[in-house]
Amino acid sequence: MWRLRQDVFVVEQECAYPDLDGRDPEPGTRHVLLRDGSTLLGYLRVLDEGERARIGRVVLRRQARGQGLADVVMRAALDLLGDRPSVLDAQAPLERWYAGFGYRVTGPEFLDDGIPHVPMSRP
Repeated sequence: MWRLRQDVFVVEQECAYPDLDGRDPEPGTRHVLLRDGSTLLGYLRVLDEGERARIGRVVLRRQARGQGLADVVMRAALDLLGDRPSVLDAQAPLERWYAGFGYRVTGPEFLDDGIPHVPMSRP
């Protein structure tokens, strides 16, 4: 999962940032993985932030994109969360995609490592 995150976020998107932020092994953190045999196709991380959860690090291997697999990963995360409120910071071009899962913009657009993002929440 770390290799996939590095390949996409650091190399492909050219964002030199500390992906290994120390939150992966936290007791409340959940990792949602989509595999095809031994190949990791997609991933996201769910962080426990008390009354709400934070979804992040949503990623698909380049070869897995355009097949609806991101929907599968996101639905698995929402099944895991149930009725629990959650937040995320969406890359701006994906705002409508996240809205399809019930997320709404909660603040102004901002730059994160040079990429426009919007904060979103799902009650």
